[in-house]
Formats: sequence, structure tokens, C-alpha cells
Amino acid sequence: MSTSRSVTVTQTDISSFPLRRGKVRDIYDLGDEVLLVATDRISAFDVVLPTAIPGKGAMLTKISQFWFDFFKGEVEHHLIEVIRDRAPQGAQNHLDQLCDRTMRCRKTKVLPVEFIVRGYITGSGWKEYQKTGQVCGINLPAGLQQCDQLPEPIFTPSTKAVVGHDENISFEQACEIVGQEMMDELRQKSLLLYTKAADYARQRGIIIADTKFEWGECNGEVLLIDEVLTPDSSRFWPADKYESGRDQESFDKQYVRNYLQGLVNAGQWDKTPPGPELPEEIVANTASKYREAVDRLAG
Repeated sequence: MSTSRSVTVTQTDISSFPLRRGKVRDIYDLGDEVLLVATDRISAFDVVLPTAIPGKGAMLTKISQFWFDFFKGEVEHHLIEVIRDRAPQGAQNHLDQLCDRTMRCRKTKVLPVEFIVRGYITGSGWKEYQKTGQVCGINLPAGLQQCDQLPEPIFTPSTKAVVGHDENISFEQACEIVGQEMMDELRQKSLLLYTKAADYARQRGIIIADTKFEWGECNGEVLLIDEVLTPDSSRFWPADKYESGRDQESFDKQYVRNYLQGLVNAGQWDKTPPGPELPEEIVANTASKYREAVDRLAG
């Protein structure tokens, strides 16, 4: 039987279950459970690109499973199993597409906030800092350079936009959405998980510059959900090539963003759908970067 490691999957269609299609994941509702299928789609600037990255979904699933296991005892999570040699009733005929890239999970009520932790000043945080000296209302030391490590990790929530871009918000604004007690607890947990993961990754030659966690509620319990510390939800930098004051090389899809930004700068794309096809070299190098990150972290 072929598996998702040898089959490029851009989308799935299992008629037995209701489907919600995200940028990268196909999400099937099984009642009390969900199937999260990580396809080989890739998105950048909130646009799903027409070119897939072969094997990407299986790699994302492997690294999420690794971190769920790694955090055992720290937090509860929604993962029940990764689909490998058997599929749920009603999806048996789709095992070749689901294998290795699908997580069977407890269904939760997803909290409508992105839980972002930053250990370094980069991306939208760097842009905001240059204008205001703050990120999400948090005052930062003067004189920071691009990609500098922060004195300590900071928690910077954002909205979870259904369409368009997420927007950075203050902790107080997040409390208005989710509640003060819940946000206090999940800020602490998110910072704890980031710090523990960043220490582990640094020992394996990877700097986790920042990451995004998601949380959901199930029967009164708060669970860590979705993907965890993957190259799609985090910025991974090679530690041996790190140098502040400039953009960093990366193990994540920033490599694709940089290529696309070159097209934008040349007036060849305006960051609206449809996205451009990716050249074979960009596809191969992106897959290689994901693979190296997974190998270093998850073995």
C-alpha cells in the first residue's frame, strides 16, 4: 500500500463526514472527534499557492506528534492517534491519502485568539517595534536590532481572522475576548511550553524565534490543539548561522515568503489570489528544509 510519504495530497474528499477546508488542513467532523488532515498545500501572505510541497503534510504531522509527546505531563492535548494502518469507519477507502498525515483528535471549542510567543524580535513584531517601541502594548528596550533575542520571551496574542490577516492585540483586548482568568492561565502555559521547546531545540542547532499555539475547550477542560511548533506555525533558524541585524536563514516557510516577496518587489505579484507557481528549485529546497527540521527535532 502506498502512503502519504509517496503520494502528494493537495486535498481530500471524504463524503462520509462534514468537511471544513483550511489553508493547509482538511478538517472532518466525526461527532465527538475530528480528523485533521495536513495536506501538502502551502500558503504565504494568506494565499494558498498552486504548487504543493511533496511530503509536507506528513512532516508537519510527525513534528506535531513529537511535541504532543514531549509536553506530556505539562499540558493536556487533543491528539488521540496518528492515522497509519487503519482509518475510521467511513474513511477506510481513503487510507492511502490519510496515512501519516492525519491526526484523529478530540473535538474542542476553539478559543478565538492566537497564542503567540516571541523569543526574538522579527516579523510583524519587528515592524511594530520600529514604529512604537512596543509589541502588542509591551514596552521593549530601546535600540534592539532586527532578530535580536529579547531579554525574556513575550506573549503577544492576535485575533483569529476568518478571512484576511490576523491582527496583533494587547493582552487586555485578548482578556475581553476569552476572559481574564483563562488568558492568565494560557499565557503562563504558552510561555512555559515555548521556553521548554526552545531550550530543547537549541541543543539540536535550531533557534525557535517565535511560535503560535492554539487552545480549545472540551467538557470544561482546556486542551492544546491543532499543530504544535511546526515549520508552518513557527520561525525556525539554524543556530550556527544566526546573526542579529538582518534576516535569518530558516527551516520554515519564510524561505517561500522571501521568494514571493522578490516577485512582489519586482511588480510580478500583488499578494492576492491566485498565487504564483513555485519553481522546482524552491519546492525542492523548501521540502529539504522541512525535512531537516523534522530530523533534527523529532529524529
